[in-house]
Amino acid sequence: MNGRCEWVFVDPTDTGAVQVGDLVSAAAGGMPTYRVIELNDGLACLRDERETEQRMPLDRFVWKACE
Repeated sequence: MNGRCEWVFVDPTDTGAVQVGDLVSAAAGGMPTYRVIELNDGLACLRDERETEQRMPLDRFVWKACE
């Protein structure tokens, strides 16, 4: 990204709205943010800025970064 990040709302019922590689957050511009590294049946494997990985339900993250 170019240093500026815009956030768009993601409908949690739209299963195709978030893809591997997207940056997501529970709050627009909020912290923490996570990079989606894998998707599997509504669960996302996420990596934070400290390179920590965890699995969480994707519907908790209703904001996605875009350039």
